[in-house]
This record gives sequence, C-alpha cells and structure tokens, in this order.
Amino acid sequence: MGISRRQFLGFLGAAAGTTAVSVKKSEAAANKEFKGYPGSFGVLHDTTRCIGCRKCEQACNKVNELPLPKIPFDDLSVLNTKRRTQQDAYTVVNRFVENNEGQPVFVKSQCNHCLEPACASACFVKALRKVKTGAVIYDASLCVGCRYCMIACPFNIPAYEYNNPLTPRIMKCTMCHPRIEKGLIPGCVESCPKEALTFGPREKLLKTARQRIEKYPDKYIDYIYGESEMGGTSWLYLSGRPFKEIGMREDLGIQPAATFTSGPLATVPVIVGLWPVLLTGIYAISKRKEKISEEERIEAVSRSVAVAGEVMKAKLAALKDTMTKEKEAAINLEVRRALEEAAKKSESEQQAESAKDEPSDTSKEDK
Repeated sequence: MGISRRQFLGFLGAAAGTTAVSVKKSEAAANKEFKGYPGSFGVLHDTTRCIGCRKCEQACNKVNELPLPKIPFDDLSVLNTKRRTQQDAYTVVNRFVENNEGQPVFVKSQCNHCLEPACASACFVKALRKVKTGAVIYDASLCVGCRYCMIACPFNIPAYEYNNPLTPRIMKCTMCHPRIEKGLIPGCVESCPKEALTFGPREKLLKTARQRIEKYPDKYIDYIYGESEMGGTSWLYLSGRPFKEIGMREDLGIQPAATFTSGPLATVPVIVGLWPVLLTGIYAISKRKEKISEEERIEAVSRSVAVAGEVMKAKLAALKDTMTKEKEAAINLEVRRALEEAAKKSESEQQAESAKDEPSDTSKEDK
C-alpha cells in the first residue's frame, strides 16, 4: 500500500524534529581541521622530466583493471587535445606548448589526494576518506550518488559512472592504495621510464624537490605546487614554467577546504537523518506510480483486446453472412442449371418418342 503526499511530508517533518538537536554538535565538529597523517606517502611529479609517453596511463589502466581505451596507449595523437580524468581513465597526460612554439611540457593529472580533501568534507555519508597511507579512498557501498564531491573538488577530478544506471560509482585515482598496503609502489610510478614520478614519504619528497630547485635554479620555478594548495596535497609538482601555463590553478590559496565547508555541512546530520525517510518516500511514491501505471497499462490493453475482439467478431459475422449468401447463390445456380438440363433432356426424349409413334409418308402411299 502506497503512502499519500500528506503522510510523506509528515514523515519528513518528524525526522527533521528528531535530528535538529544535533546541529550545534555538528558545527563544532565541522570546524575542526585535519592536517593529514604524519609519515603519509605522496608522489613528486617533475614535469621537466616527463616525455608524454603515456606509460603511466597504461599502467594505471592495467592495475585498476579498467576497460581499454578506443585509442591505444602508444598513439600519442590524443595529446593534441586537452583531457580530464574519466570513469575509465584515472590519470591522463596533457601536453602544453607556449604559443605553439618551443619545447612542450607534459603534465600528468590524477587525484591529488589532498591532506584535507574537499571531496571528503563534502561527503556526508563518509564514502570518501583520507587514510594513513596518504590516499583518499572511496567506499561505493556508502555512496548515495549525490555527487557533491565532484562539485567540491577544486581540481575537477572525480568522475561519475553515468553509463551505469543500476550501480553508478564515483571513479578516481586511489594512489594504488591496495599496492601501497602490500609494500609496492603505485603502478604509474613503477612504469615511468624517465623517473618523472617519485614515490615516498611526503616530507622526504618536499626535501627532494627543494634540493632540485636549489641545484638547478635555471631549470625550475622556485615553487613546489601542492605543498600548500588547499592545505596541501599528497601529489607534488615541479615545473620549469609558471604553473598556470601548464593547466594548473594558482587561485586556490592555502586554506583547507574544510574551513569553507564547515558552515554548509553543519546541517548534514539533518540531511543524514532525513535521507532514509526521503529515499523510502521516493521509493514508495515511485512504486505507487509504477503500480498505477501498470494497472492503467493492463486496463488499456484489456480495452484494446476487447475492442479488437468485437471488431473481429463483427468482421467474422459479416464474412460468414457473405459466405452463406454466396454459398446459397451457388447452390441455387447449380440447382437451376440441373433443372434446365433435366428439362432439356426430358423434352428431347419426348420428341424422340413422338417421332417413333408417327407413320412415315411412304407407308401412307402404299396403302
């Protein structure tokens, strides 16, 4: 039995009343900042070493068991178009050429695994979370498909499985978290032929980056991208050109995402409390609509069948009547023909008998 609109709104009001008392507590919790786990890992991407071979893309595809792309990994023509990460591509390499002249710069893009992730701050069901390895991982079993993480991410990374209507997921780089737990390094780092990617503790990577800048001041911009952006990221970048020229945002500032989301997320407990009721109500209403729709469909089909039956019945009756009349006409015609033939035969026989009874003229003269 479905629920009425009034009952559904009543359930929402009741749920709001029972959950509103937790708002003040959530405000305090939301204002807390998390600076990341000590000793967590990261990756240093030295764009001056990258040659755009796409080996990292291929390794990522293999490690994560993603579907093969339409364009093979050894086809570098895809570098002519700027790309972003997708549900079936956790990492992409883009090429940047200044004014179509000079040496190109190749930049690998993937989830930057922020120290205080905006995506995790926006996720009110905790489907996204930062773990001790430094990775930001995703639990599809908790996800409700709101896609707030996609809106919150300043790097435009999370992708949604729009082509999977039954169990869509948020798809992004995991920093090969399962491999790190086994003592292995990320697949992209392992496959890089030019050591453009370096894996290790984040603090150590920062020291390595500073050493390179100090040793080759003419080669690098004196800045480590990701050290402070949005509170810092686990992926760090070195470049010989301004970062804004190679597709990276320089307007993010150093304030963590959590400080921006604490206000809006203070009402999350209310949303979380209402969510099951909302889903239940939507489900009940949709099922009721489906039931009504199905009943209407069955009724319409029944009416169509009934009308078709009546029409067919009338046509059969008319056909039967026509056939009966045609049959009677045919029988009458045959009877008439038979009678006419019998009459002709009888007349012929009578004439023959008459001819036998009358004497010939020769016989009369003899007498």
